[in-house]
Amino acid sequence: MNRQSLNKLSLFLTGIEQRLIDNWEFFKSITAIYKSGTREFPAKVWQDDAKLKMNFNGNTETLESNWLSARIVKIAQNYDSVVINYEERGTKIIIEADDKNVRMKTQDAKEQKEAIKIHNEAPKISNRDYYIKVGQAYELLREIGILSSNGKIKNDMIRKYNQIDHFVELIDDMLRESFEENESLTILDCGCGKSYLTFVLNYYIREVLKKSCRFIGLDYSNTVIEASKRIAQNLGYRNMEFRVTDIRNYQASEKIHMVISLHACNTATDEAIALAVNNNVKSMVMVPCCQQEILKQYSYPPFEQIIKHGILKARMADVITDGIRALILEALGYKVSIVEYISPTETPKNLMLRAIKTQAPDSRALAEYKKLKEMLGINPTLEKLIYLK
Repeated sequence: MNRQSLNKLSLFLTGIEQRLIDNWEFFKSITAIYKSGTREFPAKVWQDDAKLKMNFNGNTETLESNWLSARIVKIAQNYDSVVINYEERGTKIIIEADDKNVRMKTQDAKEQKEAIKIHNEAPKISNRDYYIKVGQAYELLREIGILSSNGKIKNDMIRKYNQIDHFVELIDDMLRESFEENESLTILDCGCGKSYLTFVLNYYIREVLKKSCRFIGLDYSNTVIEASKRIAQNLGYRNMEFRVTDIRNYQASEKIHMVISLHACNTATDEAIALAVNNNVKSMVMVPCCQQEILKQYSYPPFEQIIKHGILKARMADVITDGIRALILEALGYKVSIVEYISPTETPKNLMLRAIKTQAPDSRALAEYKKLKEMLGINPTLEKLIYLK
């Protein structure tokens, strides 16, 4: 190629080089097809143990990131043209260069899937417009077991797929509000289990919202943590880390933007809420599970003839527990909403608590909490964990 095209190619590749450095956790690969006459000579660049590797003409070398542009251009000097494909999660950039011109275009994840004709339409299982579309999220949904080998949603996973998508729908506005200009969003998952919803959020934030993000998963089970690590490795989600630890033992060493916890049993949900509050986290999403603590504590004489029935007392305890959590958070300056996450016909543990810090502590809400606490004769763990005054 002539010098003019090589200089322009170098300019484009310098931008790609910087993008790779800035988005190192999301980088997938670079492929280049050099042409001389009708012959093609492929090259590939990828990550290997946090290092950049390049293979060309059967030889593999290790590159520094800031050598990438110079190396690709140097090889191009000996050829008539080159087509370069830079790919990171959610985005593909194509550069075509020859003696006449150098052109660059960008494809998003949707265009990529359509271009290669892979499952680019979700099955018609409902009339809703899905946030996590099968075609675009094919690799993710296959890895977490939603899709069968033929790319279709498994019959016994349709309900799970709808739950996953509804979760994203319910917190979409919160995610968008949590971002600040040019800031990466860090989400902490307390009691992450196999982290399916965390993987989905990772996909949605990075590949749909096009924002930088990082995820930390906590669980006391080494088995589920190892399973999460394998899935992250298979998907190439290098912006995730998983730790075997109890929620109470975790000390945040960085700014956390959102804490989530799904079906953490009994006071484990309180521990997740307290972790968020004590680390000045702006937003949290909690889907509680069993509610045992308040059930064992509360009494309310006016309702004595009602709650003498065990099942009614237990259901009332569930309502009181989540209501108390909401009131405490309101006293701390959070805007709180409690919504139905999934249908109660699937599970009675179907409420989602969403909270965003919007103002200074509210003394009125605190007084109401203290009055209610005395009336019911309860001593919630959450108050003790956050040192509520």
